[in-house]
Amino acid sequence: MKLLITGGAGFIGSNFIRYWLKNHTDDEIVNLDKLTYAGHISSTKDFENNPKYKFVKGDICDSNIVNNVVKGVDIIVSFAAETHVDRSIVGPQVFLQTNVIGTQVLLDAALKFKIKRFHQIGTDEVFGTLSLGSKEKFNEKTLYDPHSPYSASKAASDHLVRAYFHTYGLPITITNCSNNFGPYQDPEKFIPRAITNLIEGGQVTLYGDGKYVRDWLFVEDHVRAIETVLQKGKVGETYLVGGLTEDINHLEVTEKLLQIFGKDEGSIKFVTDRKGHDRRYAVDWTKINKELGWKPLYGFDEWLTKTVDWYKENSWWWKPLKEEAEKLYEKTGQK
Repeated sequence: MKLLITGGAGFIGSNFIRYWLKNHTDDEIVNLDKLTYAGHISSTKDFENNPKYKFVKGDICDSNIVNNVVKGVDIIVSFAAETHVDRSIVGPQVFLQTNVIGTQVLLDAALKFKIKRFHQIGTDEVFGTLSLGSKEKFNEKTLYDPHSPYSASKAASDHLVRAYFHTYGLPITITNCSNNFGPYQDPEKFIPRAITNLIEGGQVTLYGDGKYVRDWLFVEDHVRAIETVLQKGKVGETYLVGGLTEDINHLEVTEKLLQIFGKDEGSIKFVTDRKGHDRRYAVDWTKINKELGWKPLYGFDEWLTKTVDWYKENSWWWKPLKEEAEKLYEKTGQK
């Protein structure tokens, strides 16, 4: 079997490729990535010479490149996207271009070359926000209510994928996942930014009161969920993927990190809140558990510690990215 992975030099995409090459040794993988701020060729260093792997630098909005790489492929797993909320606030246009137009180009190629499965990587942010302290969770029937240019563009791409299923019969599946964490995550994201700040003797920066709740999912659990959907999922269906059963807010995550590093609350810095900041995300992953047998294997505390260890041991990877990551927060005045 041959898979096309778009955005495979990104955080989740590179972890997916690494896992797939290890566990599906007969399969071939083509990685199409534009290598923007979110895609780093260094994230593919450990498997770049695998004979079953091929890298193609290119934009999913370029139909010529897309048609060339889709030819002969059995499955497309589409990770390629602009994904950072803060960046979407500073410059929303590129999010629409990549996440909507790029998805449409991929879908057209999938139809043209009769792909056996098009799998869309979605996000729980398309559902909007939940109230702090409530027991409510997002599920597959939750109405879309995106609050940022990023989540609006991802909502549009999800709708487009479903439209190609209903209109053209393209065999699709979608997973909407919660916030991932783990190795190879760009240091502009919350957890790796906090970890690398603390490694360098700096502070953890928190928006507002820091009590924003996210449903944290270890990246390998997410990769396993995608694998499960590709193998057992029903065509045309959406599955939500989450990692936690109890709420944990950013301040509590920070306190766990401070404990790991042996630091006190003097290492916390509160800054002006982000525009349109969603208060709480929580994911009900009952469907994928009951219908496909998937559940998260990795507990948050244990794998947060392992993630800290990875960043401590792999400064070669994140240090070249750190300066550029911090420039984003300087632009938004939230440094």
